[in-house]
Amino acid sequence: MKLTTFTDYSLRVLIYLAAQPEKRATISDIARSFDVSENHLTKVVHLLGKNEWLANVRGKGGGLELAMPPELVGVGTVVRETEGAAVVAECFSEESSHCAIARVCGLRGVLGEAVEAFYTVLDRYTLADLVRNRQALAKVLFIDRTVTASAASALSRK
Repeated sequence: MKLTTFTDYSLRVLIYLAAQPEKRATISDIARSFDVSENHLTKVVHLLGKNEWLANVRGKGGGLELAMPPELVGVGTVVRETEGAAVVAECFSEESSHCAIARVCGLRGVLGEAVEAFYTVLDRYTLADLVRNRQALAKVLFIDRTVTASAASALSRK
């Protein structure tokens, strides 16, 4: 099963914010850290806020922050909400299944069991589990990319 980009970005936003829970971040900060589109992240952040995983603090010093402790954010719940119904094969789609053997095929049951197992594993983890290595994440996520870019530019001129 392949996750959509939307789900991938949703998990990245949550991980980013959980890696430094004492700080707020902007969509721009997160987009820069992951080198992704701010437009995509705006849609992601909207859904995460709508589901009450994120809080948007307005005004001076504002930004995005987790709306609850990372221990309360279930990975399986986030993936289910951002992915929607699991359609791993044509026969899982109620309206567009044209498979000639769908009524008698055993594949749907096997794939259904696999999807259940996938979510069973995800349900064992929370956002807190994903950021147990906060220091390592911080080293990768929170470097000043403008300094790094200018340093790289200076090196290439030599």
